[in-house]
Amino acid sequence: MNKLALLVSVTVLSAGVYTSKSHAVEGLSANVGVTSNYVWRGMTQTKDQPAISGGIDYASQSGFYVGTWASNVDFGDETSAEVDFYAGYGFDVGEVAIDVGYILYGFPGCGECDASEIYASATWEVVTVGAFVTADSEAGADFGDASYIYADLAFEVSKGLELGVHYGISDTDGGDSTSDYGVSLSKDSFTLSMTDVDDNAVEPNLLIAISYSIDFEL
Repeated sequence: MNKLALLVSVTVLSAGVYTSKSHAVEGLSANVGVTSNYVWRGMTQTKDQPAISGGIDYASQSGFYVGTWASNVDFGDETSAEVDFYAGYGFDVGEVAIDVGYILYGFPGCGECDASEIYASATWEVVTVGAFVTADSEAGADFGDASYIYADLAFEVSKGLELGVHYGISDTDGGDSTSDYGVSLSKDSFTLSMTDVDDNAVEPNLLIAISYSIDFEL
């Protein structure tokens, strides 16, 4: 999986999905995606407008991977783009796929938006559980001040059609907590999903995403 998987995941299930990296295709890959709304952990990043994204990833046979990904955003100010960089390591422990890594969220033009997290996940058959923890933030947050834990289910309900279910909890050092949840249906490059959060001020989102990826031989 790559940052394209993350876009589809946050759009579909509002979770950062850097899981099963040990099963990623070795080598260089590129991706592009279009979604009707860029939703991250239950919250729109584009004021409920469409987003176009793209990224490049490299995965080694050892399990190490690096990548970058970019998308348009709209925070109601001069910030119009998100550019992320990440690196991690995926490996298997028996039948469980483990993934650990670091991601930097960059927002050109926004002086206090940049932030970074460390993450870890474990995938067994159709179940993935994981966590993100704040590493640093230009807004002043320190290591461990915020976290996000999630659980995902993804399984084939008919040939080529995958059902996904997600639940996540965002916590801050101040005690604030928000839950997001979603369900999706995916086939080939198309995904249809519904997401929501436990906040009456946020409306549920019905989303459509189209994604493509290309693998390059080195």
